[in-house]
Amino acid sequence: MTRRQFFALLATIIGSGVVILDGFVVNLALPSIARDLRASFAGLQWIVDGYLLSLSALILLGGSLGDIFGRKRVYQLGLVGFGLASLLCGLAPNLTILVLLRVVQGVFGALLVPGALAIINTNIPEKLRGLAFGRWTAWSGITTVLGPLIGGYLISIASWRWIFFINIPLVALCMVFTAQNVNETRDRGSRHVDLPGAALAAATLAAITYGLIEGPAKYWSRGIITVLVSGFILGVVFYLVEANTKDPMLKLSLFRSRNFSGVNITTLAMYGGLSGFIFALVLYLQTTLGYSSVKAGASLMPISVMLLLLSSRVGALAHKVGPRIFMTLGPLTSAAGMILLLRLGSGDSYLNGVFPGVLLFALGLGITVAPLTITVMGSVDASQSGIASGVNNAVSRVAGLIVVALLGILGAGQVYHFAIILCASLLAAAGIISYTLIRNPKPS
Repeated sequence: MTRRQFFALLATIIGSGVVILDGFVVNLALPSIARDLRASFAGLQWIVDGYLLSLSALILLGGSLGDIFGRKRVYQLGLVGFGLASLLCGLAPNLTILVLLRVVQGVFGALLVPGALAIINTNIPEKLRGLAFGRWTAWSGITTVLGPLIGGYLISIASWRWIFFINIPLVALCMVFTAQNVNETRDRGSRHVDLPGAALAAATLAAITYGLIEGPAKYWSRGIITVLVSGFILGVVFYLVEANTKDPMLKLSLFRSRNFSGVNITTLAMYGGLSGFIFALVLYLQTTLGYSSVKAGASLMPISVMLLLLSSRVGALAHKVGPRIFMTLGPLTSAAGMILLLRLGSGDSYLNGVFPGVLLFALGLGITVAPLTITVMGSVDASQSGIASGVNNAVSRVAGLIVVALLGILGAGQVYHFAIILCASLLAAAGIISYTLIRNPKPS
């Protein structure tokens, strides 16, 4: 790999890393935000899901915009917007403003994540892509290795607002690397921006999310049920529009690939379980077990360490032998780790109560993530890399959005145990789905 290719890869790692890091560290800050801004459990759900809502709804559009207008240009726009939105989140005076700014953050994050994978797919030679995707996964973990510790430390000594401010120097560094090392690429064919599709996707997810979060607080009133039903109806309309639009942001033809369909179903289950688990565990550690924000962040370190140690190696190996075995065993291992945490209660030490389950969960995640990414990008032509990565990332964010919204359905007091059972079941399903649907590429 040349020096220029190395720094182009580093730019994708930092840019997509801040999007991932932001969601991860914000979970640590939720108890502090709740105290400072007097947020209810539903308010905390909105802080997480407001971000995931716009990220999920527009990430497809973000992938398409890169393909149409230039992957480098759109990526740089995402960096600038995400940095400014992070600054404003740190200055938010109340819960309503914070949630709205989190939505804005998600809008620009939707340009970064699919853009990062598309830049790898178009700036790195094919023979190096397996290694590059593995390094992208592993080195993205570098931002999350120190992120929870630094974020927890800042929360404890200063304020939750600093978890947003730390994005700004990372974005600035990424802008320099991108400007100097990334080659501009775009599709040569005539393409159009699918604004009706983007609007319908946003409306669909907004209605479903609102219904699931506000339903328990409003005792599933007729109005809430109406909003939920309208969300599902809008989803059907979205599908019909995309199926009959000349240039849709969601190319349904991509799903003719067995591996592309299979990996996205796996992603739906895997990332839904991951998001719900992290959200519930971090809150439980701080509110029930009395962990500080620093200790709660440190408790999740095995996840980052395993991603860092395993992803590059597993990615290279999956590129040679095929991803199916890794995508089967990984989710099942993570599900077993979650089950170990089901009985976690006050009085349990970290080493005996938390560490074994988190370590097993992290091991499974480290085995799964790079092969999953390789399968997504290898199942489509390079010219459709932006939309393919957009679809997969949209699926992962939608999964997190819906599962986090579901967690309060039995009441705030039941969140942790309900989350463990639900999320472990989702990860077990992901392993079974991968074994059933994923096929290793035939040797060339």
